[in-house]
Amino acid sequence: PPMTEPTALRNIAIIAHVDHGKTTLVDCLLKQSGTFRENEQTEDRMMDSNDLERERGITILAKTTSVVWGDTRINIVDTPGHADFGGEVERILNMVDGAIVLVDAAEGPMPQTKFVLGKALKLGLKPIVAINKIDKPEQRADEVLDEVFDLFAALDANEDQLDFPVLYGSAKQEWMATDPEGPKDNMDPLFDMVLDKVAPPASEPGAFRMLATTIEADPFLGRILTGRIVSGTAIPNMPLKALSRDGKVLETGRVSKILAFRGLERQAIEKGEAGDIVAIAGMTKATVADTLCAPEVTEPLQAQPIDPPTLSMTFRVNDSPLAGTEGTKVQSRVIRERLMKEAEGNVALKVEDTDEPDAFVVSGRGELLLAILIENMRREGFELAVSRPRVVMHKDESGTLMEPIEEVVIDVDEEHSGVVVQK
Repeated sequence: PPMTEPTALRNIAIIAHVDHGKTTLVDCLLKQSGTFRENEQTEDRMMDSNDLERERGITILAKTTSVVWGDTRINIVDTPGHADFGGEVERILNMVDGAIVLVDAAEGPMPQTKFVLGKALKLGLKPIVAINKIDKPEQRADEVLDEVFDLFAALDANEDQLDFPVLYGSAKQEWMATDPEGPKDNMDPLFDMVLDKVAPPASEPGAFRMLATTIEADPFLGRILTGRIVSGTAIPNMPLKALSRDGKVLETGRVSKILAFRGLERQAIEKGEAGDIVAIAGMTKATVADTLCAPEVTEPLQAQPIDPPTLSMTFRVNDSPLAGTEGTKVQSRVIRERLMKEAEGNVALKVEDTDEPDAFVVSGRGELLLAILIENMRREGFELAVSRPRVVMHKDESGTLMEPIEEVVIDVDEEHSGVVVQK
């Protein structure tokens, strides 16, 4: 690590379709910024930490990485590329001041890039476009650039946003440049462009305030809430309160620990400064979209409401003839606890009890979200039966029911997986 703590800050997000090279790019930035020593063994695709993410090659939960370039710390927030995790996206984009849109030089922009990019443009971010995988023989960077421009225009980008800077390169070969021909040396042009084009985070005057953007449960520290500090500073042990979106006081407590991202690791720090993205432990009720603040603050920070679920399934105790042959966690109490724990950390998920003691309705943002939950539970030794997915109808402002988004197909039963799908 550098001898002196960096003085400047930049917060950026990376937006990309599945497999367009986002994780490889981040690995490369970590390596070239000296976060890893040359001899340190690093796994490929370091940001995909969850087993399922590695297997499916998708990034599910947004994570933060941090690299130091010169005297600037750059926090890189990963966005989930999949629309099912949509609840996550707006809140994450609210933490950053810039974005890198990574596009495959052969495939061009894809639907999932569009989903996240649309949200980024709406929030007023001015993205940097990086055309990746230019080493592919089938690359067509010029056409792809036109397609990206058309996509920006179709998403109502303003003049400023349409005048986006462009980089070309290959994360795999570890270079980026302003010209497709190179120089093919390193990632410096990307680092320099981030420092040049992305504004440092604005900090407001006043006492400590932070909007909780993601949440997770840690066995030692309890609930950990991550977000960007909007104003003031946080130090361990200081008094803290949580305000809901409508300004109610949810709880008061103390900061037990402040963690910041240093490379891929989270480390405890003695002081969280305005503008930095940190994780705070110590609260027991506060969740995503709540404001953590000093006791004297009365106004919550503006937060995006959490997107409503679009699909629901009933999870119940496995009562099929094969019950008890696969998993060890079969009782309804254990299943309920696990679902409640998941709902605590994943705000795009809703779990409700039903009239039957052994059945729970689980609603989420799409079939991928539910399939991943089921598969994770199966790997942990749970046995359960799940119903077919049902589309959750939502009323629009005028009270009329909106059409469901699309037909749903879910296929979980891979040879006696311990999950039974009722047809």
